[in-house]
Amino acid sequence: MDQVAGPDELETATSYMNAVLNGPFIAVECTGDVGALEIAAWSAGAERLLGYTGEEVIGRRLADTALGSADADLWRRLCDGQGGAPLSAEHRRKDGRVVACAWVHEPMRGADGQVVRRLFIGQDVTDRGRLADASRDDSIILRAILDHVPIAACKYDRDGVFTHHDGKGLENSGVEPGALIGKNVFDLYESNPEAVDGMRRVFAGEVVDNQVEAHGITWRSWLLPIFDERGAQNGAVSVTFDITDVKRKEVELQARLDMIQAQQQVIRALSTPIIEVWDRVLTLPMVGVVDSVRTSEVMDSLLDAISTKGARFAILDLTGVDAVDTKTASYLIEMVRAIRLLGAEGVITGIRSNVAQTMIALGVDLSGIITMGNLRAGLKLCIQRMNRADAAAADGARRAEPR
Repeated sequence: MDQVAGPDELETATSYMNAVLNGPFIAVECTGDVGALEIAAWSAGAERLLGYTGEEVIGRRLADTALGSADADLWRRLCDGQGGAPLSAEHRRKDGRVVACAWVHEPMRGADGQVVRRLFIGQDVTDRGRLADASRDDSIILRAILDHVPIAACKYDRDGVFTHHDGKGLENSGVEPGALIGKNVFDLYESNPEAVDGMRRVFAGEVVDNQVEAHGITWRSWLLPIFDERGAQNGAVSVTFDITDVKRKEVELQARLDMIQAQQQVIRALSTPIIEVWDRVLTLPMVGVVDSVRTSEVMDSLLDAISTKGARFAILDLTGVDAVDTKTASYLIEMVRAIRLLGAEGVITGIRSNVAQTMIALGVDLSGIITMGNLRAGLKLCIQRMNRADAAAADGARRAEPR
């Protein structure tokens, strides 16, 4: 349109310009020299994009408006470009927000061939630029992750064929990045049921978190289905971490925990052994500081032993106990009562003087509970009571016999 235009052509061009100014495009008509352009018309699209009305800008120099904040040489380069490729620039709206436009220039000439008006037509490319920036950032971030984090990232088409295979996590597997592209995952891992099962589930639309062994490495994988614009299954993506070292440390830690637990069980058994010192008489010597947790564990073991052995008496020997608290004293009394519920009798022996003073100060009620000075006295009492009970039972049996 930069050739000399006749009256009819100029009228046609004017109609075109009016259509642009009133249409959805961003259009600005200017007059004057390139170095001092003045706004003569302002389209509705320009008002929507930049927030300024025509009344606010028409008649003003282009350089003094929001468009003047762009590259100072933008408009000159557009005018010199003679219809070349669009040039992009950012502009600040009336509300302060920044938008981006791609501009082209259409010179309008009179009958003498001189440019009488200049039409700048723009397109809002703000979202396009943001999408491009976001896409570029995504690529940069993904590349950094794949190059420095021990993961492997793969993409599969709808048939399970590798279309992407990359990541630092492949270093220890002996498989080069890209080596599996074009191969089918179901064929490749047909001998690994766990891996195949996970892939079948993800191709059924399920998000899968699994752990598999492959290439001599333990992998923790997240398998994610992907869908096309119609919502149809369109393959899958896997993000896989090399957790071989983590798994090894977990196994080592569990082995240590198992060993510690076994040692604790041995220590508990040695610190509170349940001994059958006489027929149907059990003794439980307790040593050191007896807390509520330890007393609770001991109660379970003692009650089980009474039931198993059919004991008549259980002696709780506190000779080696240095101190008790309120909760511990309560547990001891509850233990004696529980022993009675099993048909046996509990006897407490060897209470030290300081422990006795503590129990008195705590208000512990030992009435109704048999206490003896030491284990020997307690055992003697138990034997005597069993002998009397056995003699009474024998005498009752004789009397019941027919004469």
